[in-house]
Amino acid sequence: MTQNDRPMTPTLDRVAVPADLKRLTDAELATLAHELRAETISAVSVTGGHLGSSLGVVELTVALHAVFNTPFDKLVWDVGHQCYPHKILTGRRDRIRTLRQKDGLSGFTKRAESEYDPFGAAHSSTSISAALGFATARDLGGATGDAIAVIGDGSISAGMAYEAMNNAGSEGRRLFVILNDNEMSIDPPVGAMSKYLSALSASGPLHALKDLAEGVEAVLPAPLREGARRARALVEAPLGEAPHGSATLFEELGFTYVGPIDGHDMGQLLQVLRATRAKATGPVLIHVCTVKGKGYSPAELSDDCYHGVAAFDVATGKQKKSAANAPAYTKVFGETLTTLAESDGRICAVSAAMPGGTGVSIMGKRFPGRVFDVGIAEQHAVTFSAALAAGGMKPFCAIYSSFLQRGYDQVVHDVALQNLPVRFAIDRAGLVGADGATHAGAFDIGFMGALPNMVVMAAADEAELVHMVTTAAAYDEGPIAFRYPRGEGVGIEMPEQGRVLEIGKGRVVQEGARVALLSLGAHLSECRAAAEDLAALGIVPTIADARFAKPFDRDLVARLAAEHEVLITVEQGAEGGFGAFVLHWLANTGRLDGRLKVRTMTLPDRFIDQASPADMYADAALTAQDIARVALQALGVDSLKGRARA
Repeated sequence: MTQNDRPMTPTLDRVAVPADLKRLTDAELATLAHELRAETISAVSVTGGHLGSSLGVVELTVALHAVFNTPFDKLVWDVGHQCYPHKILTGRRDRIRTLRQKDGLSGFTKRAESEYDPFGAAHSSTSISAALGFATARDLGGATGDAIAVIGDGSISAGMAYEAMNNAGSEGRRLFVILNDNEMSIDPPVGAMSKYLSALSASGPLHALKDLAEGVEAVLPAPLREGARRARALVEAPLGEAPHGSATLFEELGFTYVGPIDGHDMGQLLQVLRATRAKATGPVLIHVCTVKGKGYSPAELSDDCYHGVAAFDVATGKQKKSAANAPAYTKVFGETLTTLAESDGRICAVSAAMPGGTGVSIMGKRFPGRVFDVGIAEQHAVTFSAALAAGGMKPFCAIYSSFLQRGYDQVVHDVALQNLPVRFAIDRAGLVGADGATHAGAFDIGFMGALPNMVVMAAADEAELVHMVTTAAAYDEGPIAFRYPRGEGVGIEMPEQGRVLEIGKGRVVQEGARVALLSLGAHLSECRAAAEDLAALGIVPTIADARFAKPFDRDLVARLAAEHEVLITVEQGAEGGFGAFVLHWLANTGRLDGRLKVRTMTLPDRFIDQASPADMYADAALTAQDIARVALQALGVDSLKGRARA
């Protein structure tokens, strides 16, 4: 897209930082919102990203920055995937077309990027806790003003949000929580809270104001004042007499409730935010109703409201996705699970608000009664799965690697300690590209492999994933996990049906000499490429696929250690994973005798910013060329001359 293709934005052009909004009239702020929406659409059409969520909060973003005094006032966006308009208004417009690109802007809020991002995010339900922390720091003398959390109706379903609200209500500190209710997270929200919010939204333009009612009422446009008076009367009624509970849940938690209000009506937003800011003395929850994808019809009409998109044509909305050369790992998992469920009625699936993202929606279409979306609640998902297993079912708990971190205590105590046969399908293992460090699946090999009773597998390709899903379905001895990356497979021929793998047994892919490359997971393809580079120098290495991180194939490792000068483990995970397990065993069995040179190739001990997966693995020094280089260095061979060093 060229400069001439960009939308005309005369009002937005006058805004460099949020302080510039103070000089605009309310009418100009409404105009600014229209231009900001067009600029957001234009930018994301180039970079791809989280479009629908950002479009849904355009007016809210403008209003918050116009009313509050950021960055002194701390604005915390839950998850942060809706922050593109915020970034445009906070001095980053000149870089907005680098979103999610290498060396570009993060797709989420990031403290290192801007003083207007006071708290980094990317996983849900943390904003209220963070805002309460800022509010407490203020009250203890910290150099900060008001604290505002913006949290979605999907994110507020998570337990952490209620832990924070319970604490905030009891503390009684001045704090603002904006509930952005668009009835859509990634997949449609589920559970009683979603129904509760829908009932509140349907009950009137301003449902309940209580202590702030008079202040808000005074600045509302005339047509809304009578509704506000009625809302105040409802809230002051005894508990249980008002329809739909009249926000009593939030108020019983100690919050003053305001709303619901129209999140796309700039006048209403400004009036309510100004009055609330002027009157609040304790914690306030403002319920704002918005439309995900607002103002861009292709986004509004899509099933996921363009939650995450590739670059696209603005005029048509058509995304510029490359043709797939192989099936996606997620799809392979979903289809294999569905096939197995057809012949085994005990198989069921559990997802934490990601049935589409994890592929269990494929099984859900065929067996809706055996697929459970528990909302953004990974801890609950794990314990729920544990009890399903205790009840005789075969639960597949499908959670992204980085999201599973949130349920680790439950994996330890409710699954591993009780040795319950929960099957963990760990999607997005390894580096994931544009979502960057926050979504990287770097740690699961180590934290799952550290647990007694746990079996941990890693799929080298899409065919291996079929076998591992089949193996997990057949394994009833205890918990078992299998990990696989985001994106397409390698294009290998697919089996007609999966076979059950022998637990703890790897395979030799290529026989060679001197160097053994022992791969765990999807970096096997890089090991193959590295072997070709080495072969060009006259060194033909052995290539082995470990398949299992725990228990790993000790006979295979013993053989590789005995028959080769160099043993290199390769994994798409952090230090302390498979390579560490192998080294620990080699040391304890006396096989590190000075003859064998062992190298472990892992992700480095740092977080890696967003880029393409290939660029991220290059940054991590985990390319085929890096593997070949490490092998040659261990052998003492000059890679340029192909001879031993003197």
